[in-house]
Amino acid sequence: MLHQQLPPPRANLQVSIIIPAKDEAAGLPATLAALATQTDLAGRPLPAGCFEVLVLANNCADATAEIARRQAHRWPHLALGVAEINLPKAQAHVGRARRLLMDEACARLELVRGTGIIASTDADTRVAPTWVAAIMAEIAAGADAVGGRISTEFYQDDQPELRSLRRIQTRDAAYRLLCTRLEHAIDPAPADPWPRHHQHFGASLAITTRAYRRVGGLPEVRFLEDEALCQRLRQHDLALRHSPRVQVLTSARREGRVEVGLSWQLREWLRMSQQQREPHVENPNQLARQWRLRRRLRAHWASGTRRPPETLAACLAVPVAVLQEQVRQAPTFGMLWEWALANAPGLRIDLLPLSWALRVLPPLILAHEPAPVVAEAVVELSAFPASRAGTFRAAAR
Repeated sequence: MLHQQLPPPRANLQVSIIIPAKDEAAGLPATLAALATQTDLAGRPLPAGCFEVLVLANNCADATAEIARRQAHRWPHLALGVAEINLPKAQAHVGRARRLLMDEACARLELVRGTGIIASTDADTRVAPTWVAAIMAEIAAGADAVGGRISTEFYQDDQPELRSLRRIQTRDAAYRLLCTRLEHAIDPAPADPWPRHHQHFGASLAITTRAYRRVGGLPEVRFLEDEALCQRLRQHDLALRHSPRVQVLTSARREGRVEVGLSWQLREWLRMSQQQREPHVENPNQLARQWRLRRRLRAHWASGTRRPPETLAACLAVPVAVLQEQVRQAPTFGMLWEWALANAPGLRIDLLPLSWALRVLPPLILAHEPAPVVAEAVVELSAFPASRAGTFRAAAR
């Protein structure tokens, strides 16, 4: 068990940060250095012991664990615990490793104070100096979970293939952020107000112990375990905040440690670029229709009225009686909406070329929210002045 390898939690522990690490000896020192220099939002060092870092070196063929322990000597004020494990082949995936760590972090926080925050990052990621403080501020404001803004650091930008890859990633990010703006205009979430972003991934994801217990913990899937956890949060109508104040910088490596993740996506985009093909994304017009229907369905569910309007059932393309039964049975709106997405033909979304979607989105946003701020969305990709992440502009053309 992990707790047998870890030091006991400190009495003032509030946040337990978990890092699954497989063959991460090269990048882990920078990750831990960023965590060792955390400050509050005013730039003052955080109190020693208010957060801890738990590293799990799983199935490693390098010196990941040894390197991590050396960093504990380098940063003696940092509450750092290191554990090693060799998982059986069937369990040797990031979902299992992250679940073990999050379960352990949850138990440690409950032991000390009965509650707290479990925060996840990755071993190739550097968190911003105020990462912990910004997470704590969002939780204090009412969030059950917080997804941080993840920027990608590219190296050797002079290589033509990397310039092309970065261009695709920038355009994809612009599309997703503009979709987020459109969603906010059509069906705003009180717990996730604008400004916000679209990311809730393991490189920067935090959750309260209460929410973690309520959803049954992290799903043990081979990949996209972070998305699976957030799906559970939505099912239970818990507040997931996509905070632009919570920021990290992650590597753009294309040889990752998981089957499907950022490294996989970068390889796919590079292959498309080499084949002169364009990524396809969800149709913004259909997304807008879906979000309008979600708003109507939520209002009906919240009203307590048994029989849904025939016009709503017709738009969803499901029989009124079927929709009525689902509304009656659903314990949360999130579960009702999940059923609708899986079973209502009226919510179908087609895929279209990314360039087409980027042309459609600005006027579509303006149609729903005629404000000057939408004419040009300028999004900061990183809080690190020295990084090469920079900024991008999703200009309305």
